[in-house]
Amino acid sequence: MALWTNGPHRKYLTPRLGVLHQYPPRALALPPAKHRRSGAIDLPSISIVTPSFNQGKFIARTIDSVLDQNYPKLEYVVQDGGSTDNSISILERFNGRLTRWNSAPDAGQAQAINRAFTTPTGDLMAWINSDDLLLPGALDYVGEWMSRHPQVDVIYGHRVLIDADDREVGRWLLPPHRDETLMWADFVPQETMFWRRSLWTRVGGSLDESFQFALDWDLLLRFRSAGARIIRVPRFLGAFRVHSQQKTSAQIDDLGLREMDRLRQRCHGRAVSQEEVEERTRGYVREHLLYHYLYRLGVLRY
Repeated sequence: MALWTNGPHRKYLTPRLGVLHQYPPRALALPPAKHRRSGAIDLPSISIVTPSFNQGKFIARTIDSVLDQNYPKLEYVVQDGGSTDNSISILERFNGRLTRWNSAPDAGQAQAINRAFTTPTGDLMAWINSDDLLLPGALDYVGEWMSRHPQVDVIYGHRVLIDADDREVGRWLLPPHRDETLMWADFVPQETMFWRRSLWTRVGGSLDESFQFALDWDLLLRFRSAGARIIRVPRFLGAFRVHSQQKTSAQIDDLGLREMDRLRQRCHGRAVSQEEVEERTRGYVREHLLYHYLYRLGVLRY
């Protein structure tokens, strides 16, 4: 949806949300880490799960991005789905550094995550897929932010898009969270999302395994129905990898659309057209354009 189609500002006024390739690959450039761990804060423990299947090409980089955070209260579990590539040999290299890892056939990503979260101990929870990355300093930021804001249940941040070689190909700048928008579309970058274990327990303590694509949106809608307070924090927290075998790219035009339609019908009690979705999310997208434009101008810094 282009809100401005001509003139020198076109590149700034074309929405980037949902666009996975925004410019030619460039070196991943992040501002110097501006978050330092405070000794005055009692940090919450964090449980992170990585579900994986035949992602030997990327999984070591994902694991390193979590472990290199050096977060002092981290439980990190990798749940492999019985990979037939080199994933197992890679996981064996992390023996002693991961809390645990396991490899067994499963019925999909949701089941893998549920298995790994059977006995979570962390105050906060998250999952990161085996091709994505946490950005440096993310866990310190999340831990301290959630400690200082006990009334908030779920947080997420801005997203960097990367290619198969860790080169940047785009960014998503998100406006403040809107519960109303969440009922029409999911713009929340899953790899940046963290929630409280108490909330997870309140909504049943598991993902709906009937979802293969929109499992994170289903979880967010269940959080919303439970009265959760959800906040977009002002920081890039994760990197979403775009590559040819990626589930988002491969499934969105088929399985993804069916599952999204299913969730919209659950929210609104009726079938919803794409035209209505665009109408209902237009204000959010326009606000995203403002954030994107101000970020490109250097007025906003994250």
